[in-house]
Amino acid sequence: MNVNFYHIDDLAKKSGTPPDTISEWISKGVFIPDGMATDSTSIFSEDSLGIIEKIKSLLELGYELDEVKKIIKKVGLPSETGAGKKKIPEKTNYLTIGSLAEKIDVSPRTIKHWEEKGIIEADLRSQGGFRLYSDYYILLCNLIKDLQLFGYSLDEIKTISDYFRDFINIKDKPDFTTREETDRKLELMEDEIMHLFEKTDLLKNGIKRWEDLLKKQKKQITILKDKNKRRA
Repeated sequence: MNVNFYHIDDLAKKSGTPPDTISEWISKGVFIPDGMATDSTSIFSEDSLGIIEKIKSLLELGYELDEVKKIIKKVGLPSETGAGKKKIPEKTNYLTIGSLAEKIDVSPRTIKHWEEKGIIEADLRSQGGFRLYSDYYILLCNLIKDLQLFGYSLDEIKTISDYFRDFINIKDKPDFTTREETDRKLELMEDEIMHLFEKTDLLKNGIKRWEDLLKKQKKQITILKDKNKRRA
């Protein structure tokens, strides 16, 4: 998706309006963010720039903030999002890079590294580099960690990640690519699934061997500890 959005600091800089002023408008219900991340970070679309200019124009005409709120409530402010512009999806459970890192128990630097490798891609990105991720990435990032445990390199994980993206595109948009290309991609996905099944079977067998060994060792250690206590 990778839709651009504005963080409040980006919006303030772009519009020439102090962040505190924008925050005041939000608190008084004059200006409404387009969305909110899980840590209460406000998200703004490109429309927000035009709305801010209209609010400033009304204030310059002598209207008080409460009067501006009433005007907006009564007649609204026209949207300026063109047909070619991407709008922020109506979704509020976006995660900041810090929140995502905390939920999957890795460092924010690890998330950035995966993104630099092209394994993941932020759903929303501000001009100042602020990133937001949908909660789907909690599952995806945990799967990435699993693949690393399986011995996959980041380049191999990137290939599997591309398959995931292709699968979602094909499922959501059947005409995403040509029929021949779709067949080719689906065959590659199926082959990778079979390969992963083989890997997981090997891991299951290995885990079973280690579980049996550890149980025996634990039992023997307990016996040795008892013997050691009975020594003269």
